Amino acid sequence: MSVFASLVEHLADLLQPFFGASAAAAAIVLFTALVRLLVHPLSRAAARGQKARTELQPRIAELRRKHARNPEKLQRAVLELHAAEKVSPLSGFLPSLCQVPAFFLLYYLFSSSSIGGQPNELLSHQLLAAPLGGRWADALGDGGPVGGAGLVYVVLFAFVAGVAVFSYRLTKRTMAERPMLPAGAGAGGEQVPGLGAITKVMPFMSFFTLVTVAVVPLAAALYVVTSTTWSAVERAVLYR
Repeated sequence: MSVFASLVEHLADLLQPFFGASAAAAAIVLFTALVRLLVHPLSRAAARGQKARTELQPRIAELRRKHARNPEKLQRAVLELHAAEKVSPLSGFLPSLCQVPAFFLLYYLFSSSSIGGQPNELLSHQLLAAPLGGRWADALGDGGPVGGAGLVYVVLFAFVAGVAVFSYRLTKRTMAERPMLPAGAGAGGEQVPGLGAITKVMPFMSFFTLVTVAVVPLAAALYVVTSTTWSAVERAVLYR
């Protein structure tokens, strides 16, 4: 944690001439962008995988006709086809899973009063009037929703809502064009347990960002907002 705190401090020092008192917030945004650049190859692989699954739909439809009376054999044949073509229905979740450690690092870093036995100086940093270690509930208790730190959250919520709507529309369109579930999977015949439920919930996942922003430290919220925005733009480019 001390090493990670030092990294954030160094990034903030580099950005100080450009962002002043909000340099640490800018450092978090830059750190998020660096993480997303590292994860980008996985995102590209996930996009290729989804396109490959779409191309497999005619062959899966043929398997369904062939094994219409044997659901177990159909499921096994579909899984074997995916394995032979090196296509994983769950590959699209890898980029998100790989970012979880970075999010929790920031969450812990800006939730701890001390790091390595020393006072956590990062807690003194702010984004305009909002402390990076503070939460929305703190802002509401200190000036209300449109005063000081509260106004920062209002702007942040409005931005997140805009990104969420864009992501929702994009995800619905992408899933209609390239469904995660094989076409004609059959009643109750999911090829991967639970994938049907995930498919229904996925378009709404972007709206969960609003909840996250409200309950985590502002620094972690900035990570989530930046990453979500990056994902929306990345999907618009990769899945066009």
